[in-house]
Amino acid sequence: MSRLRYAVVLAFAVHGLAQAADTLRCGSTIVSRGDPAEEVLRKCGQPVSRSFVGYLEAPGYGGRYNQSPIEEWLYGPTNGMYQYLRFEGNRLNEIRSKRGD
Repeated sequence: MSRLRYAVVLAFAVHGLAQAADTLRCGSTIVSRGDPAEEVLRKCGQPVSRSFVGYLEAPGYGGRYNQSPIEEWLYGPTNGMYQYLRFEGNRLNEIRSKRGD
Protein backbone atom coordinates (compact mmCIF):
# COMPACT_ATOMS: atom_id res chain seq x y z
CA MET A 1 0.00 0.00 0.00
CA SER A 2 1.39 3.37 -0.93
CA ARG A 3 2.25 5.85 1.79
CA LEU A 4 -0.42 8.29 0.60
CA ARG A 5 -3.13 5.63 0.66
CA TYR A 6 -2.00 4.51 4.12
CA ALA A 7 -2.12 8.12 5.40
CA VAL A 8 -5.65 8.62 4.02
CA VAL A 9 -6.92 5.39 5.58
CA LEU A 10 -5.30 6.30 8.90
CA ALA A 11 -6.82 9.80 8.83
CA PHE A 12 -10.33 8.42 8.28
CA ALA A 13 -9.86 5.86 11.07
CA VAL A 14 -8.73 8.52 13.56
CA HIS A 15 -11.61 10.80 12.53
CA GLY A 16 -14.07 7.97 13.16
CA LEU A 17 -12.67 7.40 16.64
CA ALA A 18 -13.00 11.08 17.50
CA GLN A 19 -16.64 11.10 16.36
CA ALA A 20 -17.49 8.12 18.56
CA ALA A 21 -16.56 10.12 21.68
CA ASP A 22 -19.07 12.81 20.72
CA THR A 23 -22.10 10.50 20.51
CA LEU A 24 -23.86 7.91 22.65
CA ARG A 25 -26.29 5.23 21.53
CA CYS A 26 -29.43 4.96 23.64
CA GLY A 27 -31.41 1.99 22.40
CA SER A 28 -32.14 2.74 18.75
CA THR A 29 -31.41 6.48 19.03
CA ILE A 30 -28.25 8.55 19.28
CA VAL A 31 -27.50 11.60 21.41
CA SER A 32 -24.70 13.99 20.57
CA ARG A 33 -22.74 16.79 22.17
CA GLY A 34 -24.82 19.95 22.06
CA ASP A 35 -28.16 18.17 22.50
CA PRO A 36 -30.52 19.69 25.10
CA ALA A 37 -30.96 17.79 28.38
CA GLU A 38 -34.68 17.27 27.62
CA GLU A 39 -33.82 15.46 24.38
CA VAL A 40 -31.26 13.24 26.11
CA LEU A 41 -33.83 12.42 28.81
CA ARG A 42 -36.45 11.59 26.17
CA LYS A 43 -34.07 9.36 24.18
CA CYS A 44 -32.14 7.68 27.02
CA GLY A 45 -34.64 7.73 29.89
CA GLN A 46 -33.90 8.54 33.51
CA PRO A 47 -30.22 8.23 34.49
CA VAL A 48 -29.10 6.05 37.38
CA SER A 49 -27.98 9.22 39.14
CA ARG A 50 -27.89 12.98 38.59
CA SER A 51 -25.36 15.17 40.38
CA PHE A 52 -25.32 18.95 40.53
CA VAL A 53 -21.67 20.01 40.16
CA GLY A 54 -21.89 23.79 40.33
CA TYR A 55 -22.12 26.77 38.01
CA LEU A 56 -20.15 27.87 34.99
CA GLU A 57 -19.69 31.64 34.89
CA ALA A 58 -19.35 33.42 31.56
CA PRO A 59 -19.07 37.14 30.91
CA GLY A 60 -22.33 38.69 29.77
CA TYR A 61 -23.52 42.11 28.74
CA GLY A 62 -22.96 45.20 30.84
CA GLY A 63 -20.16 43.70 32.92
CA ARG A 64 -22.47 41.05 34.39
CA TYR A 65 -21.75 37.34 34.51
CA ASN A 66 -24.15 34.64 33.38
CA GLN A 67 -24.29 31.46 35.44
CA SER A 68 -25.06 28.15 33.78
CA PRO A 69 -25.71 25.03 35.89
CA ILE A 70 -23.39 22.04 35.51
CA GLU A 71 -24.79 18.53 36.03
CA GLU A 72 -23.37 15.04 35.59
CA TRP A 73 -25.65 12.14 34.72
CA LEU A 74 -24.72 8.47 35.03
CA TYR A 75 -26.12 5.70 32.83
CA GLY A 76 -25.34 2.00 33.03
CA PRO A 77 -23.93 -0.41 33.49
CA THR A 78 -24.50 -1.60 29.93
CA ASN A 79 -22.32 -4.59 29.12
CA GLY A 80 -20.08 -3.54 32.01
CA MET A 81 -19.70 0.08 30.85
CA TYR A 82 -20.87 3.22 32.62
CA GLN A 83 -21.63 6.37 30.62
CA TYR A 84 -20.97 9.73 32.26
CA LEU A 85 -22.74 12.69 30.64
CA ARG A 86 -21.85 16.27 31.60
CA PHE A 87 -24.29 19.08 30.93
CA GLU A 88 -23.33 22.75 30.96
CA GLY A 89 -26.16 25.23 30.64
CA ASN A 90 -28.66 22.43 29.94
CA ARG A 91 -26.65 21.22 26.89
CA LEU A 92 -24.72 17.94 26.63
CA ASN A 93 -21.08 18.97 26.73
CA GLU A 94 -19.10 15.77 27.38
CA ILE A 95 -19.58 12.00 27.09
CA ARG A 96 -17.20 9.66 28.93
CA SER A 97 -17.26 5.89 29.23
CA LYS A 98 -15.68 3.83 31.98
CA ARG A 99 -15.65 0.11 32.59
CA GLY A 100 -17.26 -0.87 35.90
CA ASP A 101 -15.40 -2.77 38.61
